[in-house]
Amino acid sequence: MPLPQNLTTLDGTPLSPEVLANKVILFVNVASQCGLTPQYSGLVELDKKYGDQGLVIVGVPCNQFGKQEPGSPEEIKDFTKTKYDVDFTLLEKQDVNGSNRSPLYQFLVGDGSDIAWNFGKFVVGRNGEVVARFEPQTAPNDPNLQAVIEKALQDS
Repeated sequence: MPLPQNLTTLDGTPLSPEVLANKVILFVNVASQCGLTPQYSGLVELDKKYGDQGLVIVGVPCNQFGKQEPGSPEEIKDFTKTKYDVDFTLLEKQDVNGSNRSPLYQFLVGDGSDIAWNFGKFVVGRNGEVVARFEPQTAPNDPNLQAVIEKALQDS
């Protein structure tokens, strides 16, 4: 199953497939009212550190865990920009678990276990295959996460 091409951004516009083509992608299910929300700062730092090397960070708002992402698209965008200066791509809100799991998360999870909580992370290589999965408690500055990203960026 390939990475879905019909992704929609938080503002309702289709995400151009060229944005992700031949890139290393870090998908993260995000929420604005979670104890892990400060990870946005680390994601912004990852974007600064590796963005020009081919890393694309994609945040996927999800309200399935403790209803910690109740906001409208406008509220989510305003919160992330104002509080954390997020300028990486945010997709529309999605379900990451259950019978309404989005096609993106069907691809990312595959036969794996359900997403445990907000800020679960998936690294997708330039070839469009999932190369690693990290649990929510893994911070963006975690050496293992960064090592996986660096290796994926070096792989062609």
